Amino acid sequence: MSLKLKRDLRNPLLLPVPEHSWESRFIFNAAVVHDEKNDLFHMLYRAMGVDDVSRIGYAVSEDGIHFARLDKPVFSPSNDFETKGCEDPRITKIGDEYYMMYTAYSKKGVRVSMASTKNFITWKRYGVVLPEQDDKDAALFPEKVNGRYMLYHRIEPDMWVSFSDDLLHWTDHKVIMGPRKDSWDSLKIGIGAPPIKTSHGWLMLYHGVDQNMVYRLGFALFDSNDPTKLIKRSDEPILEPEEDFERFGQVPNVVFSDAMIRYKDEYLVYYGGADNCMALATIPVKEVEKEF
Repeated sequence: MSLKLKRDLRNPLLLPVPEHSWESRFIFNAAVVHDEKNDLFHMLYRAMGVDDVSRIGYAVSEDGIHFARLDKPVFSPSNDFETKGCEDPRITKIGDEYYMMYTAYSKKGVRVSMASTKNFITWKRYGVVLPEQDDKDAALFPEKVNGRYMLYHRIEPDMWVSFSDDLLHWTDHKVIMGPRKDSWDSLKIGIGAPPIKTSHGWLMLYHGVDQNMVYRLGFALFDSNDPTKLIKRSDEPILEPEEDFERFGQVPNVVFSDAMIRYKDEYLVYYGGADNCMALATIPVKEVEKEF
């Protein structure tokens, strides 16, 4: 694939708020979903403030560009696995509920955790769902595949898939994609947004990191009936750090996304720039389909 995302000219969309201690330093790596019934965009973003602990804030938009946000976080650390923060949310709607996979960070390491909501304000917590080892970058499929739930996640440096009957107990863990030598994704990779079902297969946004610790984005396509089977992936990145807000920040040279949605005739990719702010890049659906 040789596709390129187009940055929105209004970037960055969201910046830290100095007067809010919990989000005064950095805002980045947000999950975004579009509520078709109410035609609203819901964003859950990672924020860091004076105590360097990650919390999750909520913002809502009518156009996917201009977001109004609450002045307090909607999700904060609550157990021993989260003492250093709740990081990098990804949202998948299943039935009438939104499931958020996020990274719980503490001195124990990083663990995949899950919570669900119907209104983005009140949450049901399920805790750590993949407890065995350091694991992160998790995203649920929006539907069962062959009768089971599926979860993409990352045990460094590879991308994995796991299966479940109840969303809580995960088995049959398997590597599905790894880094490529001498490429833009040569050091490690991880899933970006929850995969999107297309007529050609499951389209997945992912990030790749090279030996210089530059974070870039790419596409991967997996088989419709067997999403453990990789069909195609980006030879070149679809987005890489170029703008100042992507090159300079808390972590330099980073574009990192937890959110891609199909809206009308475009894919909207919301991404964090240098772990400091939120931005948007887009690509026409037809342009992506031509590469399949």
